[in-house]
Amino acid sequence: MADSFKDKLGQAGHKTMDAMKEAGHKIAEGAEKVVDYAKEKMGGQKSGCCEHIKEHMDVIASCGTKVGVVDHVEGSAIKLTKKDSPDGQHHKIPNAWVDHVDTHVHLNKNSEEAKRDWQPA
Repeated sequence: MADSFKDKLGQAGHKTMDAMKEAGHKIAEGAEKVVDYAKEKMGGQKSGCCEHIKEHMDVIASCGTKVGVVDHVEGSAIKLTKKDSPDGQHHKIPNAWVDHVDTHVHLNKNSEEAKRDWQPA
């Protein structure tokens, strides 16, 4: 009888562990969906990437074309240098356009979209 109780207790423990693993997987899947949703609402911007933007970094559009050079970050926008601008003026691009940052700032817009939609500074 003791062995039977011990076996049942062991089986119950295994069932509990399996249920906990399944719940953990569902929580992880839900968290991934939340992250994807947040990225979509932020225009694809990766969380915290803009803190790595430094002065004089090249800004590269999604098509691979250089659209400017970072002068500095100003609130929720990146101000581009006027020296590297096609019209000799400063322009601002929203941080939401940033796809990722490595040695350059990479945008989620192509060069035509970026130049069409950037704001004068």
